[in-house]
Amino acid sequence: MNKSFSFIILCVMMIVLLSSTQKANAATCNPQDLLPCAGFLSSGAPPSKACCGKLKAQQPCFCGYVKNPSLKQYINSPNAKKVASACGVSIPKC
Repeated sequence: MNKSFSFIILCVMMIVLLSSTQKANAATCNPQDLLPCAGFLSSGAPPSKACCGKLKAQQPCFCGYVKNPSLKQYINSPNAKKVASACGVSIPKC
């Protein structure tokens, strides 16, 4: 087998592996995943572990949620900031 052909095959395999790894690590942005936090957002009560886990998983999605007019009010609300702070999650400036 030609060395340059082997090198090209190796490069293609690396690209495929790296792209699949990035997809696996990317957060799936689904605002419905934050439903365990809904009661805490409206009441201001301390959040549950389930809520905090979902917030941490969805943190990379917050800027997208802020850009959505129907979700922006929830991300920017005072109670959302309290819940996020209690979970140790920061809301980024977007």
